[in-house]
Amino acid sequence: MSGRREDLVATGLRAAWRAARALPEPAALALAHAAADVAHRRRGARVEQLRATLRRARPAAAPAELDALVREGLRAYARYWSDVFRLPSWSRERIVRTVRLEDAGGLRRVLADGGGAVCALGHLGNWDHAGAWGALQLGPVTTVAERLRPEAVFEEFVAFRRRLGVHVLPLGDPSTTGGLVRAARGGHVVPLLADRDLSATGVPVTFLGERVRMAAGPAVVALAAGVPLFPVVVRTEPLARGSAARRTGARYGVVVEVAPAVAAPPAPPGAPGAQRRRAAVAAMTQACADVLADGVRRSPHDWHVLQPVFTADVTAGPPAGSAGERA
Repeated sequence: MSGRREDLVATGLRAAWRAARALPEPAALALAHAAADVAHRRRGARVEQLRATLRRARPAAAPAELDALVREGLRAYARYWSDVFRLPSWSRERIVRTVRLEDAGGLRRVLADGGGAVCALGHLGNWDHAGAWGALQLGPVTTVAERLRPEAVFEEFVAFRRRLGVHVLPLGDPSTTGGLVRAARGGHVVPLLADRDLSATGVPVTFLGERVRMAAGPAVVALAAGVPLFPVVVRTEPLARGSAARRTGARYGVVVEVAPAVAAPPAPPGAPGAQRRRAAVAAMTQACADVLADGVRRSPHDWHVLQPVFTADVTAGPPAGSAGERA
C-alpha cells in the first residue's frame, strides 16, 4: 500500500470514528443495518464466504433460512463495528450494565484468589466490549492485536483498546508470547481469539464437523504460565425495554459465557517433554474448539468470520461474488 493510500485509509478511519460517535444511537444502528443490507443484496465474495461458513453451523437450513441467517450475520457484524467506533465515548455505566456474565467455569473465583487466566475466544459477539467490561469488572486485561496496514490504523486500534483499559501486544512480535505469559502469571486475564489461525502454525482440530486450524496460543500461554485455560463464548442479546441496561441507551447487550477450564491430558509414560507439550496443546485446543462450536451453533449470526476458515475453503479459495462484486 502506498504511503498516500495509507494516509487516506487512516484519515477515513478517524473520520468514521468521529462520525459514529456524533450520531444518536438509533441513527447509528439504522445506518449499520442499512449498510449490512446493501452488502447482502450485492452478494459479494465475502458475503458468499460467510454463507458457506454459516452453512456448517446450520447444515439442514433451507436456502431461504440460510439467506436470512446471512443477512442477520451481516447486520450483527455491522453493529459490531458501529459499537467499536462508539465504545470510547460510552460511560462506565453503559459498558458494565450491558454485559451479563455466565461464569460456569469459575473465572471470578480464580481471579479473586490472585491467579491469572487465559481465555480462548472466537470472533463471536463483541469481544472488544467484553474486554472493556473485563478491565473494569475482573482486573487487568492483556491481549494481542493483529498488525494492520497502514501502520497508523494499527496504532489507532491499539490506542483505542488501551483507552478502554486493555493492554495490547502486537501479534507475531518475538517478545509477545513471553509478555502474555508474564501477564497471566501476574494475575491478568489474557483473552485470545483462537478460531482463526493467523500464524500458519495452527493446531488441526475438528470444528463443526470439519477440519480447521486454530491458534495454539491460548493453550501454549496457559501451559507456560501455569494458569487455567477457559473457553469463552461471547454473544449478543436484545435488551428488554425498561431494563437498567436499556436505559443506558443501548439496544443490544453482550453475554460472556465462561465454560469450565480445559485441562491437559495425562502425559504418556516416558514421553519426551516436547511430545508431551504438543499433545497437551492439541488436546486443549480441541476442547476449546468444541465449546466454541457449540456457541456458534447456538448463535451463528454472531460469528463474524468473512474469510475462509475451514481447510476445504482455504484450499479452494473464497467463493466468487455475484457479477464480480466484492462486499
